[in-house]
Amino acid sequence: MTAATAIPGLDRRPGGGRGLWLVLLVFLLALLGALSVAVGTRDVGLDDILAALHGRTDSIGQAAVAARIPRTVLAAVAGAALGLSGAVMQGVTRNPLADPGILGVNLGASLAVAVAVAWFGIASMQAYVWVAIGGAGATAAFVYAIGSLGRGGPTPLKLALAGMATSVALSSLVVAVMLSRGDVAGGLQAWQIGGVGGATFARLMPVLPFLGAGLAISLASARWLNALALGDDMAAGLGERVAVARGVSSAGAILLCGATTAVCGPIGFVGLVVPHLCRLLTGIDHRWLLPFSALGGACLLIASDIAGRLLARPAELDVGIVTALVGAPVFVGIVRRARVREL
Repeated sequence: MTAATAIPGLDRRPGGGRGLWLVLLVFLLALLGALSVAVGTRDVGLDDILAALHGRTDSIGQAAVAARIPRTVLAAVAGAALGLSGAVMQGVTRNPLADPGILGVNLGASLAVAVAVAWFGIASMQAYVWVAIGGAGATAAFVYAIGSLGRGGPTPLKLALAGMATSVALSSLVVAVMLSRGDVAGGLQAWQIGGVGGATFARLMPVLPFLGAGLAISLASARWLNALALGDDMAAGLGERVAVARGVSSAGAILLCGATTAVCGPIGFVGLVVPHLCRLLTGIDHRWLLPFSALGGACLLIASDIAGRLLARPAELDVGIVTALVGAPVFVGIVRRARVREL
């Protein structure tokens, strides 16, 4: 017996077919990418877009397009990473409330970067990535250890509560670090909101190897996550090494979350909202859910970035603010629907 046969309905195709939904999601991503390049504080025409794609920046419109292209790419990459990491974390913990933000992983990476900048003077993106991944990993281990205390082990409710308490504590520590260094507080405060503005390909390139490694590990963990969904005892009975499966899967999610936080700052709720929406299209099979979550995360973050530019025009709302406005009501709805006492 395998996980595919042990989980009822795992291979059942939702209405309309997963393949069709996948094609539509790819089309939506392409459409949003085009809108992100064309729409903003200054609308541009097709001529400016084509000229900018050929490297020309002779007019204001062409310069605007040239700035939006890396911004759109960063939003797509970061959204895919956050959506995928959220799906993996929910699978590893069997917790519908799991999310890099709710479990404190984003803020762990954020605190590590804030300390490194304020006290050790790091300034390169390569250093940011290593420090952020270290902070994310340490926080994930801490939250899991705290959530595992007491009778019943790491239940979804205990993990969620441990993550939220840790997030509050880490957020306070980040503020304390910024207050101690007024000369860097402004930059850290803007980064702490979470956004994709000011993106450049030079800024994105150092994180791509980490994101690629996290993507490969996470997608390769689909079979393990299907087995873990049955419970540790059943997964072990199917021949899976539960501790290895949970550790490797978590490592992929931590790489994705840490690298994204390093380049964008902490962006919340993408990893919570997207997997829940994708399950409506794919069912519970992680072989489909993980790639759908990556595409869905990219779509959500690009759409949030577009909304942030339009809602506050001619100014902008950082994408972290928009995702919080979208994600907070969804979080409340999930808690009410799941009846958190029974998690």
